[in-house]
Amino acid sequence: MSAPTYDLGKLHGGLRLDSHKQVSTAQPILEVPLPSHLILPLAQHVGEPAHPVVSIGEHVLKGQLIAQHEGSIGAPVHASSSGTVVAIEAWPIVRRLGDKAPCIVIETDGEDRARDVDEADVPYTAMRPEELAMRILEGGIVGLGGAVFPTAQKLMQAKTCQLDYLILNGVECEPYISCDDVLMREHACEVISGAQILLHVLSLDVCFIAVESDKPEALHALADAMTAAGDERLVLKQVPTIYPSGGEDQLVQLVTNREVPSGGLPSDIGCLVQNVGTAVAIHNWINNHEPLISRITTITGDGVRQPMNVRARIGTTVADMVAFAGGYTDVAKQLIIGGPMTGRSVTTDRVPVVKASNCILVLSATPSPGPEKPCIRCGDCAAVCPVQLLPQQLFWYACADDEKHLRSYGLTDCIECGCCDLVCPSHIPLTADFRKAKARFRELADEKARAERARKRFEARSERLAREQQEREAQLAAQKQAARKAGPAAIAEIMRRKKKDRD
Repeated sequence: MSAPTYDLGKLHGGLRLDSHKQVSTAQPILEVPLPSHLILPLAQHVGEPAHPVVSIGEHVLKGQLIAQHEGSIGAPVHASSSGTVVAIEAWPIVRRLGDKAPCIVIETDGEDRARDVDEADVPYTAMRPEELAMRILEGGIVGLGGAVFPTAQKLMQAKTCQLDYLILNGVECEPYISCDDVLMREHACEVISGAQILLHVLSLDVCFIAVESDKPEALHALADAMTAAGDERLVLKQVPTIYPSGGEDQLVQLVTNREVPSGGLPSDIGCLVQNVGTAVAIHNWINNHEPLISRITTITGDGVRQPMNVRARIGTTVADMVAFAGGYTDVAKQLIIGGPMTGRSVTTDRVPVVKASNCILVLSATPSPGPEKPCIRCGDCAAVCPVQLLPQQLFWYACADDEKHLRSYGLTDCIECGCCDLVCPSHIPLTADFRKAKARFRELADEKARAERARKRFEARSERLAREQQEREAQLAAQKQAARKAGPAAIAEIMRRKKKDRD
């Protein structure tokens, strides 16, 4: 296996941040004990929530389908262990910013008994790409880099384009998060296997596996696994340690020197990006018949006694996870699901770990950056923006709720990385303002969609009433015509019958 290549494109802006990862990578991945209850949200993916296919009181087995996806975009949900469904109710979750959402609650029986596998052991190489993609959909596989877009639908969408490269994203650039690093160290062979399965689905001959330069153990493990596999389609690339080089569009530019167009997708320029964790999940499902029921998560921060990386069942609560890591320290003040730059702050540790949960970050009270001041137009935010936007202009238009100019200045291309916040000397929460503006976009789009649906309903009703009126008039005219042909005696008979009916 040759050494990792360095012939990379250039990334505009970005920041070099303290990693804070050494403490959580000092020991191997540990297994979190099976909790007494598992909380499994029905919405762990982009798209409509899955629909329960089990009932309260029903006993389920590990790996059993408990909720089926609906619509063109979605992913099924499987039981993470054996036990009894005790509730299907609203529960606090992270992806809705602390709001409650429907969840299936399983009281585990401690046996961890798996479902009987009745699928034939057909090698994936014997499957047609479309058949293999549908098989991946059945495993509930979603993007584990954080976006949780259903993997099968992403693959099928990409296959409608002219693809050149598959890129496996092992670039874990956000501080504190190290779950992908330890995954590549300890499961490099599974990463390679997942990459080969994806290449078969996509009918491609090149896969770039991108890893940051500050992950030498992961680089060496992957290089050894690639040598053992002897697959010349796999190419290891080392990426500079700059935040946010792990962003999908930024990684494409670094690895292929191609730029994703505004509002476009990597597939528009011949690339498809998948997380290394997603590749391992695909390997586990296709080769071992294990759906996505667990994931590796980083538990870290100065608010946790023993920072570590763990493998936990989907549905385990954050409280159980932190307890396994030794509990909270005396300085613990802030709980974040995700990293410090893009994570979500939550107010309860009752939220469950879901497919998107790559990190549980517990911090002491962070120092305030200071009071917000007026923008001085220094341009520092534009210099670090990896998407080459003008945050100061976006800020003014966000304050004015000027949708037209926000769109023309590319707000929808903002990846909410938070770089502009860190360098702003006026301490303006730019990213929060941009999130609010995007939320307003969605509200306006929803309002427009509702208005369009109401218009179509009104037009359909008007057409129906007009059609019924025309039918009544035609029927009346036919009756009159028939009466004229029948003569005066028939008319008199009809009149007598109507009078009789009235009496």
